[in-house]
Amino acid sequence: MTIKQKKEKINGVVHALKEIYPVALCSLEYGGEGWKLLVMGRLSAQCTDERVNIVCRELFSVYPTMESLADAPLEDIERIVKPCGLYKMKASSIRASMNRLIREYNGVIPNDMDELLKFEGVGRKIANLLLGDLYGMPAIVADTHCMRICGRLGMYPEGQKDPLKTERIMSRLIEPSEQSDFCHRMVLFGREYCTAKNPKCNICPIYGLCKGEK
Repeated sequence: MTIKQKKEKINGVVHALKEIYPVALCSLEYGGEGWKLLVMGRLSAQCTDERVNIVCRELFSVYPTMESLADAPLEDIERIVKPCGLYKMKASSIRASMNRLIREYNGVIPNDMDELLKFEGVGRKIANLLLGDLYGMPAIVADTHCMRICGRLGMYPEGQKDPLKTERIMSRLIEPSEQSDFCHRMVLFGREYCTAKNPKCNICPIYGLCKGEK
C-alpha cells in the first residue's frame, strides 16, 4: 500500500471503531488524577490492566495521596504491588517518581515528553499515555494491542514489535486529534475481537477493512 492508501484505510478503521466503542476510556481506573495514572502506567509493564486496577485499589486506599506514597516504606509498596511482577523495580521507581513529582513539579504532571522521560521507569509508552489522557495531546501509545492490530491491518510488516517504530509510523497515518482515543479503542478491540491467539475474524466488525489490500 502507498502512504495515501494506508491513511485512507486507517481512517476507515478509526471511524468504524468510534461506532463500536463510542466512549474511548482508558482501561486504567485512575479517577482523573495524573499521579495515579503515572503509578498505574508504571505497574502495567508486563502486566494486565485488570490486575493493575485490582492492585491499585489497595495501594491507593493505603496511600491516598502522592505525598503519602512518596514517604511510604519501600517494603510496603513492594508487598502491595508484588502481583504486578517486577515488584522491587516498580516499587522503587514509583516512590522515586512521586518524590520527583512533588519536588520538581509541585505535584503537577508535566505536559512535555522530555520532562516525562526524566521520571524513573517512564518510557515513551507511559509518557504518551499521560500526554494523551491528561492533556488531550496527539499521542500513540504503542502497546501490544496497538502493535499487533496495526500490523495485521498492513500498516507495517506483521509481527513487528518495536514500539518506537510503531509510534512513528502510526503518528504519521492517524489524524493528531484521533490518536489518543484510537489507542484506547485498540485495547478494547484487541480484547474483544483481535486477540493475540485465535482472533475472531469470523465475527470481526471491521473484517472488511482488514482483509483489503495490505
